[in-house]
Amino acid sequence: MSRLIPEPRRVVWSALANLSSHADWMADADSITFAGDQTSGPGTVMRVPTRVGPFRTLDIIEITGWVEGERIDAEHRGIVTGAGSFALTDRPDGTLLTWGEDLRFPWWLGGAIGASIARPILRRIWANNLARFEKTLSSP
Repeated sequence: MSRLIPEPRRVVWSALANLSSHADWMADADSITFAGDQTSGPGTVMRVPTRVGPFRTLDIIEITGWVEGERIDAEHRGIVTGAGSFALTDRPDGTLLTWGEDLRFPWWLGGAIGASIARPILRRIWANNLARFEKTLSSP
């Protein structure tokens, strides 16, 4: 999913690259704790207690790619596994922030069927997260 943010890419990147702030605008992330001293770039590992409705899990996320000012790639290594990314693209009226996730659910959460059921719920949560992220850019 994507959201056009009426800010220059450097402003959007500065906020997005601050990984510790993601729990402030991601409704499904309770908190973020770094596993070690590294807090940005490839190799950064985060523990993120996550909740979606009554479901709670510990998401272990490792940053696997980092292109300064352009892209952050991550791998999810919790109960739900997969890969995700944030990418920034310049537009005449701001910056397009694209968030992609390819998640796999374990069999006891329904596997592919569980993922299909969760998809529209997660898309709504993530769309709201992007709106909250945009609001953080205009906050004093």
